[in-house]
Amino acid sequence: MKLYPIETGNFKLDGGAMFGVVPKSIWQKTNPADSKNLIDLGMRCLLIEDGKNLILVDNGIGTKQSEKFFGFYDLWGDATLEKSLAKYGFIKDDITDVFLTHLHFDHCGGSVEWNASKTGYELAFKNARYWTNQNHWEWATKPNPREKASFLSENILPIQESGHLNFIDLPKTGNYGFAPDLKMDIIFVDGHTEKQMLPVLKYQDKTVVFAADLVPTVGHIPLVYVMGYDTRPLLTLSEKEKFLKQAVDNEYILFFEHDAHHELCTLKMTEKGVRVDEIFKFNDVFGY
Repeated sequence: MKLYPIETGNFKLDGGAMFGVVPKSIWQKTNPADSKNLIDLGMRCLLIEDGKNLILVDNGIGTKQSEKFFGFYDLWGDATLEKSLAKYGFIKDDITDVFLTHLHFDHCGGSVEWNASKTGYELAFKNARYWTNQNHWEWATKPNPREKASFLSENILPIQESGHLNFIDLPKTGNYGFAPDLKMDIIFVDGHTEKQMLPVLKYQDKTVVFAADLVPTVGHIPLVYVMGYDTRPLLTLSEKEKFLKQAVDNEYILFFEHDAHHELCTLKMTEKGVRVDEIFKFNDVFGY
């Protein structure tokens, strides 16, 4: 098995929304804001090569939305999904499976693209099976008012219409059906959205956890640093507390999806609670 970080692009969101009740005077020390109070965020995905399986975990915001839509999120940088795949010798048609941690637009927008004539939508990964879970699918396709703007039908429904939609059973350990020999577990969490899925991978004698929106950036590691976007923030607190303890006890390496400037870190217990131990580049840890 090999893992590859896939940079799909960067965006910005309001720092206050990203840190909830934490004052700006505190969160700006780790996530400085611009003149519009926006902070840098990434959309870093993970590619898993395992035998004949090429599994992409999330796929960014995509390219099919309007200029007005993208303008809300201050896209920046020149990274794209295609360029990042090409860096490792792959194209989109090589992907066998797309694992979606959840169906918010910044995680699954690249799943679907315009067809050549821009008259309709088609799958961006035409040879892939797409994986979510039944609970989250129902949550996303019948959205509550709070999350409705994050669940875009054009990102979601074409997956089902194509016949490529698959559901992962929950809770379950070991093989989840799409890669028989893959050494992977899934952590299910409900505070941010219903049944978000965090992949846990054994790799080179280490445990790598794709932190998704449970821990979006290095700045979100302190327990009470919870996003205003979470639907159940008190549940996030309890889930995060449990996760952080596991991460310290089991020496997890956290892989950050939304930290534009930090890829990986380890954690340690301090008198103030769990904090960052060391921050790494992917190449520093895995040598490529």
